[in-house]
Amino acid sequence: MTAWLAPALAYVEDWLGFQQRLHEQPGVSVAILQGRDLKLEAAFGSADLATGEALTPRHGFRIASHSKSFTSAGILRLVETGRLRLDDPVGNHVEGLHADIAAVTIGQVLSNSAGLTRDGPDAGQFLDRKPYCDKAELLRDLAEPPVFPASQRFKYSNHGFALLGLVIEAATQRPYAEWIAQEVVAPAGLGETAPDIGFWAGRPRAKGHSGKLPLGRRVVIPADNPNNAMASAAGFVSTAADTARYFAQLSPLAETSFLSPLSRREMSRRLWADEESALGRHYGLGTISGGEGDWRWFGHSGGFQGFITRTAVFPKQNLTVSVLTNAIDGLAHPWLDGIAHILRTFAERGAPPASSAGWRRRGWSLWGAQDVVPVADRILIANPALFTPFLDAVEITLDSADTGRVTRASGFSSPGEAASLVRDAAGAVRSVKVGGGRLDEEEAIGAEMRARYGNGPAG
Repeated sequence: MTAWLAPALAYVEDWLGFQQRLHEQPGVSVAILQGRDLKLEAAFGSADLATGEALTPRHGFRIASHSKSFTSAGILRLVETGRLRLDDPVGNHVEGLHADIAAVTIGQVLSNSAGLTRDGPDAGQFLDRKPYCDKAELLRDLAEPPVFPASQRFKYSNHGFALLGLVIEAATQRPYAEWIAQEVVAPAGLGETAPDIGFWAGRPRAKGHSGKLPLGRRVVIPADNPNNAMASAAGFVSTAADTARYFAQLSPLAETSFLSPLSRREMSRRLWADEESALGRHYGLGTISGGEGDWRWFGHSGGFQGFITRTAVFPKQNLTVSVLTNAIDGLAHPWLDGIAHILRTFAERGAPPASSAGWRRRGWSLWGAQDVVPVADRILIANPALFTPFLDAVEITLDSADTGRVTRASGFSSPGEAASLVRDAAGAVRSVKVGGGRLDEEEAIGAEMRARYGNGPAG
């Protein structure tokens, strides 16, 4: 393992657990792989707020549009064996389409550049107002003309990926879920992944949850809807570890994979920019990508009733991160970005020496928590309440095991002032002094606040 990775992962786990508490999210599951080796797997919070069931890494989540990456890999497996071509018109394989839709190619549909409707005239299937489309309803919608001509712009389409499920069925003469499970899920070595909810029976599953508004409280969303003909767009169920294992094999640099290097390069190549967004995202063949330099990433995200999920592969770092949340306002996107920020900070700073281990702690004051985090030649003071906790971090340079000085900080902080560990009579660290302030243990600050302010208003 890269020397900096272990301390980085330890801080990721501490930070994410704090974030889940701070934002009062129902639950979050995370997995991080280096290559194909699982280096971190953790879960925080609840699988079901109504029952209080604790969330574990073995709980499955509705990973929604991650399904598109599975479908894309399935199409490319068929291309590799000569049963499909990316430039095949989809009408060669599926009947009943509008003539302009029948003329678009499989590759255009895969890259979300075919100009197709996103969800048809009634998107109630994503609002729990109706069942997910069956094949007949899907084909009725696709008998109408496309919204734009093909290859005019990036335009995301769930109906498009449902159409690709029909292409797979036509090419293989087998049901989509059966074929994808045998030809993609199994070769990828995934034991905790299913193409739709009906294939998850008997295994633990996280329930979805609403946001707190408009009711002023969260309600449980069962999220047990079969996806029917939409399974190839949004049906998959998986754990964070299995989702990460799958995406790690899509990296063009993966040492082993169920897909050829050419197919993996094609999947992750940046084909279309999401030009109306400020996020700098691109779409490939069933993958989303972004980032710059050595920290460029590709992966996918998903939004299902009661779930927000996201996975990213950082090929140059040989790292894959999957963050699954079970709330409709889940923070999978900023949390994954925050994890990347933490990993990058440790990669740039380096692993801390054993001699600075006594400084590693979460300290508290009336103003909340701050994290004291050793790196190679500094002690950093991070703010775990931020999505980027090391932003403008105070830096302390040590001059002994227990003392140092603030050598880099905003002028609004305490640059140039002393820092030290405060130990009890037995030699255990109880607090950290930085300038005139002190960071104490959480229990001590809680007791002090209760004594000073009482129990506060009834809630």
